[in-house]
Amino acid sequence: EMSEMSERSKQNVAHGLAWSYYVGYLKIVLPRVKKSMEEFSRANPNLLVCRKTWKLHILVPLSCDVYDDLEKADSNIQYVTDLTETTLARAGTKKRVYKHSLYAIRDEENQLWHCAVEYATPLQSLYAMSQDECAAFSREERLEQAKLFYRTLEEILKGSKECADAYCLIAFEEAEEAETHFLSREIVWHLRQEHHEEIAVLEGSHPQSPSTALDSAELNLQISVSDLPQPLRTDGF
Repeated sequence: EMSEMSERSKQNVAHGLAWSYYVGYLKIVLPRVKKSMEEFSRANPNLLVCRKTWKLHILVPLSCDVYDDLEKADSNIQYVTDLTETTLARAGTKKRVYKHSLYAIRDEENQLWHCAVEYATPLQSLYAMSQDECAAFSREERLEQAKLFYRTLEEILKGSKECADAYCLIAFEEAEEAETHFLSREIVWHLRQEHHEEIAVLEGSHPQSPSTALDSAELNLQISVSDLPQPLRTDGF
């Protein structure tokens, strides 16, 4: 009976997608990210100077609108190269390849920030379900599922020792009016945070909130009145 109720309310969709994403992908690739970044940094010492950014930055748009080409999503995001790939045998596929792309993100001061970044691919499934009559997903239900996906994934990763400090979840709700460089600003905001954290550690001081030009409101990921999530940002934005 509980299973039928869950299926009718679609509560199991985002939860299952988050666990599948973690077990079938993130748990495999995240423990190897820092090694790939370190190898690249040795060959290119001037690009990845901040070790705190040596992680996979995962984009979680609550609209579930995922671009296959980040350069088309925002012209301030430029592909640089692919990091060292990992090859494993998985579920009958010989030499399955896992790799991440490194990008240069240009900020409002024309400074370049380098990081590995990609979308959370399960969001494509949520979007496709909302377009398929068989799934009967409304736009509102899709939004709630995206929020639940983010919160579930966040909790899973927080409890994962293998993935500790190897990822950065970047959840955002896009502005109603299209902004040309919204995505690059979101990514740079987090890179600045990581940069300030590293400086604070080296100096032995408390990290300071970076001064940014962002004006997007703090995301509200509330699922229900009795189950309030923590805000994504704590600096007042």
